[in-house]
Amino acid sequence: MANIRIGTRASELAVWQAKKVQEKLKKINISSSIVPISSSGDKDLTKPIYELGITGVFTKEIDIALLNKEIDIAVHSLKDVPTILPLGVRQSAVLKRGLEKDVIIINKSLSDVSNTIATGSLRRKAQWLSKYNSDNVVSIRGNVNTRLKKLKESDWNGTIMAKAGLDRLNLLPKNYLDLDWMIPAPAQGAISIQNLVENDVITEIIKKINHAETEICTKIERDFLNKLEGGCTAPIGAHAKIINNYIEFSGIILSIDGRDKIEIRETEKIENNLNIGIKFAEKIIAMGGNKILNSLKNEI
Repeated sequence: MANIRIGTRASELAVWQAKKVQEKLKKINISSSIVPISSSGDKDLTKPIYELGITGVFTKEIDIALLNKEIDIAVHSLKDVPTILPLGVRQSAVLKRGLEKDVIIINKSLSDVSNTIATGSLRRKAQWLSKYNSDNVVSIRGNVNTRLKKLKESDWNGTIMAKAGLDRLNLLPKNYLDLDWMIPAPAQGAISIQNLVENDVITEIIKKINHAETEICTKIERDFLNKLEGGCTAPIGAHAKIINNYIEFSGIILSIDGRDKIEIRETEKIENNLNIGIKFAEKIIAMGGNKILNSLKNEI
């Protein structure tokens, strides 16, 4: 077919992801071009994401371009994509997931008493405060380069970031620590490709570059998030991985201050993967998750 137009955010990391899709398409002899689009999340860097009051803060403008047929496919960080897609849009592929964990970039030595940690994520903030309740967590916004620059110019002890983004841009510094205990955002590290439901030709092409294992795991995580009615900004973490035909799942929901939390760790046979994200969310709710969810509705 003719050239496929790839819509993406204009940030360096987003363009990197679009180029990764472009490489995959080239391997199956499909030509493409990249169309950068400015998103709401990139325009206002003064407020925390959860205060912008926009569903799909990093995806909305690209989805509009797709629905208007100005682009043929949309490439997103899957963790930024609302769990309910716009009417007429489908996810046709997800690439093999990259590094899914969070890291802390150390700016000043971490103290045993009190630290100032920067993050724009309520999930990271809540989990950090749950573990280190005497620390002070401040807000930080911007793309990867901007946040690293802000950290360097600050007197903060560190900032928490996704390892995948730093790794993809070769910006992972030596002064970082893996936060293996922190449960990542649902679908963190995964790249999603969406197109119009009506375009069967594009759908069949994009399906050829889908990574089935990543699709299964991220669907479980996103079903978990959807059942808990949590948006992309809520302090909810979820991670699924496949080991020896079993799915190992970790899920967490917290109050914003980290004082209240419910965490589960489950193992399930892979053949039972269809609705287990919902099942795990129902377990969280049964353990008292509704109380935390209700408190979040008043705060976010």
